[in-house]
Amino acid sequence: MERKSQASYLAWVLLLLLSLTSLPASSADSKTLLVLGDSLSAAYGIPQQSGWVKLLEERLEEDYPAWEVVNASISGETTTGGLTRLPTLLRQHQPQIVLLELGGNDGLRGLPPQRIKSNLQQMIRLSQEAGAEVYLAGILLPPNYGQVYLDAFKQVYSDLAASQELTFLPFLLEGVAEQPQLMQEDQIHPTAAAQPLILESVWVELQPLLN
Repeated sequence: MERKSQASYLAWVLLLLLSLTSLPASSADSKTLLVLGDSLSAAYGIPQQSGWVKLLEERLEEDYPAWEVVNASISGETTTGGLTRLPTLLRQHQPQIVLLELGGNDGLRGLPPQRIKSNLQQMIRLSQEAGAEVYLAGILLPPNYGQVYLDAFKQVYSDLAASQELTFLPFLLEGVAEQPQLMQEDQIHPTAAAQPLILESVWVELQPLLN
């Protein structure tokens, strides 16, 4: 009887081990990409499922299923608003990558470039301290803001990318903004047709981080 009990116990242990190896990957194996942006990443004026972040999510599901996307973008968001929300987002989602796409609304309001830079710098620091890689996506302003301000605004992103050695996309709307047919009537927000092009620009710099 004792040998039969021992054999039954060993068989039970073996079955348990086999069942554990067949379980799907745990949530601990999943990775998170946090997108913190403004209307350009919040699919302003177009269906949500057409936005480049949603298209990115679909591509990751197919090619990098361990990754999930959290889109914390809000239309009208500024660097001040993003900085206020970021600590909670970092605690809640514990992302491995933070994609920062903010500053455009600050620039449209003519806020001092140094304030924009300071806010972005603090967000970069918070993200890195939380263990995340930072992907900085820059934006350019319309020409009517004057060359001096335009240059100072553009320099904010390039300086931060260089000093912090960040993954960097200088202009999120590269190849889009100069084509009026790809922009909505306000000539600020891209159309649904432009979103795949935006995704391809983002993807070139993002893919190495995923690997």
